[in-house]
Amino acid sequence: MSNYDIIIIGAGSVGVPTALLLSEKKLKVLVIDSKSSVGQENNKKAIGGIRATHSDFGKIKVSQRSIEIFSTWKEKFGDDIGWMANGYSFPAYNIEDEKKLKDLMKIQHSFGLNIKWISPQEYEKLVPGINTDGLRGSTYSPNDGSASPLLSLNAFYFKSLEFSAEYKFNENVINIELENNKISQVITDKGQYSADTIINASGNNAKEIGEMMGIVLPVIPDSHEGAITEPVERFFDPMVVDMRPIKGSANYYFYQNNEGQVIFCITPSPSIIGIDNDSTSVFLPQVAKRMVELYPRLANLKVRRTWRGQYPMTPDGFPIVGRSKEIPNLINAVGMCGQGYMLGPGFR
Repeated sequence: MSNYDIIIIGAGSVGVPTALLLSEKKLKVLVIDSKSSVGQENNKKAIGGIRATHSDFGKIKVSQRSIEIFSTWKEKFGDDIGWMANGYSFPAYNIEDEKKLKDLMKIQHSFGLNIKWISPQEYEKLVPGINTDGLRGSTYSPNDGSASPLLSLNAFYFKSLEFSAEYKFNENVINIELENNKISQVITDKGQYSADTIINASGNNAKEIGEMMGIVLPVIPDSHEGAITEPVERFFDPMVVDMRPIKGSANYYFYQNNEGQVIFCITPSPSIIGIDNDSTSVFLPQVAKRMVELYPRLANLKVRRTWRGQYPMTPDGFPIVGRSKEIPNLINAVGMCGQGYMLGPGFR
């Protein structure tokens, strides 16, 4: 049986940057994943947005640290991960959303966020050609941004290898043995491993990993679809989040990445529970209609592909992060609710 300081279950948006941090601190780290390489579950399906404009102090601070890592990575290490400080925007088209956003801004300002309310005229300069009928204004957070999930995670992975982190791919965790309420060994279909501390960063599989240890982790995967267009010359900057619900969708959001491609995603309503990764025939017509009504300039873009991934959701929409009370040498970092990519590097 091989012994480590830390074993991380899951080589995704949370597990890989965590391995980087811990191996940089000279700890002996092992990452176990059932897939053939890093980021093969939901990381490669993320659309790349990174924001600190949350409502919760913890998520704000973690995301601020993540933004610092993403935004300085190229300068520090030389890898171009596609970082772009394009900002986030939440336009309001009714009184209720305007009040909700302005009330939230008071909380966000109290936590030190750089976010402001801008007029319809100012917003149209950021998103030229946006539909201004009924537009009451928008929040705008210029420090938020985006980066390539594939380039980022691979940069974190190769840097962690330089610090001697080890990875076991194509290995399934089949049992976790306890002794005196502590994890004594992690058993896979290919080997047995022990460590002083185990980190559960298993994304979609968090609940099943918890069951192996006799603990309940209420994490349920919720499927979302995304798409990407052909690249075109840049014509707008911020992520645009339309909060207005209609039948079939709670909201949707889109932005133009550093290569000029428009990436977009929708939040289905009701939720689609499960891990089915097949794209549907419903998504594209549904979201395209909404996007073109809001932003007519999108009408002639060609969509290159669509895909489907999961948000590992919790009942209250907040991640489960921290040391387990039941098992002292277990740390859970699960239930990211679709925000693992933007939160992962900031868990330090």
